[in-house]
Amino acid sequence: MAINQTKYVFVTGGVISGLGKGLTAAAVGALMENRGLKCSFIKLDPYINVDPGTMSPFQHGEVFVTDDGAETDMDLGHYERFASTRMTRDNNFTAGQVYDTVITRERQGGYLGKTVQVIPHITDEIKARVLNAAKGADLLFVETGGTVGDIESLPFLEAVRQLRHELGYQNSVCLHVTLVPFIKAAGELKTKPTQHSVKALREIGIQPEFLVCRTEHPLDEDIKGKLALFCNVEKGHVFEAIDAETIYEVPLLLAEQGIDQRLSEALNIWSRAGDLREWRRIVSRIKEPKNVTNIGIVGKYVELKESYKSLNEALLHGGIANDARVNLTFIDSEKLSKDNVADTLHPCDALLVPGGFGERGVEGKILAIEYARTHDVPFFGICLGMQLMAIEFARNVCGLKDANSTEFKEAPEHPVITLMADQKNIEKKGATMRLGAYPCKLSAGSKARAIYQSENISERHRHRLEFNNAYREKLSENGMSFCGQSPDGHLVEMMELPEHSWFIGCQFHPEFKSRPTAAHPLFESFVKAGVEQNQRR
Repeated sequence: MAINQTKYVFVTGGVISGLGKGLTAAAVGALMENRGLKCSFIKLDPYINVDPGTMSPFQHGEVFVTDDGAETDMDLGHYERFASTRMTRDNNFTAGQVYDTVITRERQGGYLGKTVQVIPHITDEIKARVLNAAKGADLLFVETGGTVGDIESLPFLEAVRQLRHELGYQNSVCLHVTLVPFIKAAGELKTKPTQHSVKALREIGIQPEFLVCRTEHPLDEDIKGKLALFCNVEKGHVFEAIDAETIYEVPLLLAEQGIDQRLSEALNIWSRAGDLREWRRIVSRIKEPKNVTNIGIVGKYVELKESYKSLNEALLHGGIANDARVNLTFIDSEKLSKDNVADTLHPCDALLVPGGFGERGVEGKILAIEYARTHDVPFFGICLGMQLMAIEFARNVCGLKDANSTEFKEAPEHPVITLMADQKNIEKKGATMRLGAYPCKLSAGSKARAIYQSENISERHRHRLEFNNAYREKLSENGMSFCGQSPDGHLVEMMELPEHSWFIGCQFHPEFKSRPTAAHPLFESFVKAGVEQNQRR
C-alpha cells in the first residue's frame, strides 16, 4: 500500500457519544490551518446505512450536502465552517458503503475465490478510502464515529491501528475525546470513565497521545496528572474542553492550552506561529454585539436543533456580519392556527421557513408566510419554504384556492409545486434527489442580484420537487418576481416580492456555504433586515 507524506490525526471518542469529536477535529484543524498547513478531514461512520440521506432527522440530525452532491454527516459542516477546505464525497463514508463495495467486488470475482473477511478485506477498503482523502493535504484529521466499545466501530478502529503501524508512528497521533464527569453528590470530578475508555482503546491496540476532556468544571493539575499517569500520556497532552458560550470560542480555548504547538511537536511539523485575531474578532462580536434581532424559525423539528444545524450557524454568521445578537425562537408549525398566529409571531422581527419533507405542519408554515407577507415582516423561505411561499401566494393573492404541492395532495386542482421531470420514474430513495451545486442566473434589478452582487451564482440543492412553470405567468402578473432561474430559464431557483421590505425564497440551501469568517450574503442581508425591523419597533 502506497503511503504519502501526509501527517494524520486520528480522532476517537470514549465514555459516551455526542461529546463533540467533529467539533474538536474542526477546531484543532482551524488552529493548524492558521499555522499555514493545508488541512483536510474525513469522517468514518460505522452505521450500515449507505448514507444519511434516507435517515430521519430524529435519528441523525442534519444531512450536510457537498458541492459534488454527496449527502453526508453533519460533522462535515463543522469542518467547512472552521477550515477553508471544501468537503466532497471522499470526505465521508459509512460501513454500508464499505460493505457494498466489498460485496460488489466479490460478486464480480475480484477476490478470485478467496474467503472474504473483515480482516483484511473490509479493513483494506477502509484504509484505501482514508489514504485517498489524504491526497494533497499536509494534515488529515480522521474522525471515527461512535464510541470506543461499540461493536460496529471495531473494523474502523482496527483499520486505524493498522494505518498507524503502516504510516509510521512519527507520522500520526491519536487524539481521544472523552468525558470527565462531575458527580454533584460527591462534589468531585471523576477520571475513572476516561481511564476505562482509554483501557478499551489500548486493548484494541491504539495508544492515544492526546486527551481532550469534555467537562463542565475546570480540570486542576492533579486531575490532569492522574489522567496522564493512568492513561499513559504526557501530562502536557491532557487538554480541557470546558463548555463554551459559543463553539467559535473552542479554537481559542484550546490554543490557550497550546494544543497546536504540542501537536506540531508530536508530528515533527515545522510551521509558523498562529494568528488568532480573526477568531477573537468573531467571538467578541458574538459575546458583545451592538445590535439585536429576534428571528422565528417556523418548522416541525423544533425540538431537534441539530436538524437545522447549518441553518442556525448561518444565522449566527449573519449576526457576526451585522454586529448583532441573533435570538432564535423555534416555532412548532403544527401548533399554529388562525387564532394564535398573530400573537405567536408578533415578537419576531423576521421569520424563516426552512427545508423539510412531508405534509405534517405545512398549513402552519403557510399561515406564518401569510402573516409575514401581510405585515411586512422580513421573510426567508428555503427549499420547502420557497415552495410554500409560492403556494401561499397562489392561494391568497392569485385566488387559486386549491393550490398545493403534489407531495401533499395527489391531484390538486392547481399543482403549483410538482415532482421534477427526471424524478418521476425513480424508485430508489437514496442519493436520487437533485443534489449538489447547480448554477443560477439572477435577474437584473432584483433584490437577489443586489444582495449577491453578481449575475451568476452556484448553490447546493437537495430536493425532488420544483415550481410548476404553468403557473409562472399567473403569479408574475400578481406581483411575484422569479428573480433566479437555471441558465436555460427552465427551473425557478429564487423568487421575491419586490414591493415587500424583504421577502425572498430560494430552492437551494445557502446555509451550507456560510462561514463565521464570511457570512453567506443572503443570511447577512436577511439578518440586517431583522435588525432594522427591530430598530423600527
